[in-house]
Amino acid sequence: MQFAEQNATIVMTHQTPSPIRGWTVVIAAVSVNLILGSIYAWSVMGKALAGQWHWTKTQAMLPFAACTASFAVTMIFAGRWQDKIGPRYVAMLGGIVFGLGLVLSSFVHTYLPMLITFGLVGGMGIGLCYSATTPPSIKWFPPAHKGLITGIVVSGVGLAAVYMSPLTNYLLKITSIQQTFLILGIGTIVLVSVLAQFLTNPPPGHVPAPAAATTASQAKRALVSRRDLDWQEMLRTGQFYQLWLMFVLSASAGLLIIGNITLIAQDQIPKWDKAFLLVMVVAIFNTCGRFVSGFLSDRIGRTNTMILAFVLQAINMFMFVQYRSPALLLFGSAFTGLCYGTIFTLFPAATADFYGVRNLGVNYGSLFTAFGVAGVTGSVLGGRVRDLFGSYTYAFITCGVMLLVGALLAFLLRAPKIEPAPVAPSSPGTGARSAKAEAVR
Repeated sequence: MQFAEQNATIVMTHQTPSPIRGWTVVIAAVSVNLILGSIYAWSVMGKALAGQWHWTKTQAMLPFAACTASFAVTMIFAGRWQDKIGPRYVAMLGGIVFGLGLVLSSFVHTYLPMLITFGLVGGMGIGLCYSATTPPSIKWFPPAHKGLITGIVVSGVGLAAVYMSPLTNYLLKITSIQQTFLILGIGTIVLVSVLAQFLTNPPPGHVPAPAAATTASQAKRALVSRRDLDWQEMLRTGQFYQLWLMFVLSASAGLLIIGNITLIAQDQIPKWDKAFLLVMVVAIFNTCGRFVSGFLSDRIGRTNTMILAFVLQAINMFMFVQYRSPALLLFGSAFTGLCYGTIFTLFPAATADFYGVRNLGVNYGSLFTAFGVAGVTGSVLGGRVRDLFGSYTYAFITCGVMLLVGALLAFLLRAPKIEPAPVAPSSPGTGARSAKAEAVR
């Protein structure tokens, strides 16, 4: 009887669920990110705030900058929480908090209170949700598909502005700024709360289907694998700080364009009234960049893909001031989105490559603080330079130089030297305890 119970425990522990479970998680994660990506439609809202409420360019960008900063800082704590209790409850709470931030924004009229409502509260909600989408999705699939799955999941954030930009523009036309915030907030709470129920981690002992069939030599090599590092160990490696600085330098340019694109269009093509289309174009190519970089980096490597994206984006930044026709500005916006989108596939995948997937939530959350710095650097830099000098030229040049420095750092990046840890086969008792612990999640 005892032998039968032990065998049953082993079977339950190492049972491989249907691949449909993994794709269900991915679809739910993409859907949540499609809602979170409403932050990338801020350019439309910022234009309304500057036009209807007469905010300065800098004031119109401050809530966006505060949101990105709050988003990034929250990722640290949310990632660790997600690693401990699982993604479902973290994502559901995030949806409620983000929606609440939007609802509260409908009751304010000046930029200082909106720094709290949309900036602090909204950013916290986005950070909670975003931390609970990529980690569980990656865990359902083999390491060889890490980049591709990451690209698919984060594509939702980039694609969001395709529908959110015209939706926001439409709501602003038929209602008001306050009503637009209210409608978006209520919709966020309802939709994310439902979608979060489908976000789950795989059971202990889960072996992704393509990785299950291995040769004898591969199985032997699998007994010695790269050790998963926790966040304290990660912070003791120089590569973390190199990645962090690269993230800041590369994300600033994209956030400069995303946060200011409709205002840039007003300056460079004053009579063009279709500037909201640029937000959609950035979003579409932002999504493409996430897909393409995931596929490409699985084949040529993360750092090689980073170098390519950073250099091309730098050239685009140096040329951006010359885009003074709708066609050229559409091209520049598309190219910006394409290169910017690579960041959100390459950096979480590189974090998983360097430090493992077990603690990916908190590890990538720590790295993601760079996004908060980039949000302030990019979006506020653009508005401030425009207010001081009457154009965005110096902001474009600054971001181009930053990207070239980021490319150099990527060229010098090497994987950290981590002692491999033997992976012992699970004993029946260990498997049962692991299954019990996972059931709590």
